[in-house]
Amino acid sequence: MRPQIKNYLSVTKKEWNGMVVLIILIAMVLLAPYMFQANRKDNIINFKAFDKAITDSDKTGDLTARDEVSAGNRNALPATLFKFNPNNLPLAGWVKLGLTEHQAQVIKHYEEKGGRFFTKGDVQKMYSISPAEYKLLEPYIILPDGPAYYINKAKPGEVIEINTADSARLTMIRGIGPAFARRIVHYRERVGGFYNKEQLKEVYGIDKEKYGQIEARIAVDGKHIIKVNINTATFNELKRFPYLSYKQMDAIVAYRDEHGTYNDLADLKNIAILNDGILRKIGPYLVFK
Repeated sequence: MRPQIKNYLSVTKKEWNGMVVLIILIAMVLLAPYMFQANRKDNIINFKAFDKAITDSDKTGDLTARDEVSAGNRNALPATLFKFNPNNLPLAGWVKLGLTEHQAQVIKHYEEKGGRFFTKGDVQKMYSISPAEYKLLEPYIILPDGPAYYINKAKPGEVIEINTADSARLTMIRGIGPAFARRIVHYRERVGGFYNKEQLKEVYGIDKEKYGQIEARIAVDGKHIIKVNINTATFNELKRFPYLSYKQMDAIVAYRDEHGTYNDLADLKNIAILNDGILRKIGPYLVFK
């Protein structure tokens, strides 16, 4: 028996050499990813520098409306600088000075709302004009030097309705500059309007102290909010709400598909992952017909 087993397990020298080569090849294949990773140097993205640039630009208002316009829509003609009074300057005049049509329209819209320029500071505070552009235009502005004129702020006792005010009008609220005005408009467009003043605390940078400064100077008209039909809304339409997680949006659609349409806000309480706090926030935006 032993000779038979020995003969069965024995290998020739040629077979042995082949096994050794095969083992070496397998080892090389297994070790290759580790060797490649050890010799490869990844390019590290400096996210701290990126975040700092975003923060700084938000503080100074450097992210202007011009940054939102694609390169293909920019004015291709070189700027022609000339002495000018910004009050009632035609749109073509602003474009001739080097601004895009979009930037010029923001300024004209400000004038249509009753805005006027009394000092050079009033031009500088326009969020559609970047600091670099203002530096070029400043010597040609036919207005007195000085900061933005106080008359452009709301008068004592005057309140501003924040669902209909544009960025220029929002800056008339004492304590609200161009950066805050942009954030308010952006958040308002996302949620579909404000139904109470305290929602402003949800805007980045408006803390309890800042809200206390502006609370008496603002008003909210809830009839301007944009509502969504909860019985037809898709997952993507529900994404506008910052109050809902993706899991909660999925649950709303899935429950509706399984149990039928919602009759009122109380029906949404049947979804376990929706609490009363969330329902109070989204309720004013919902219709059920």
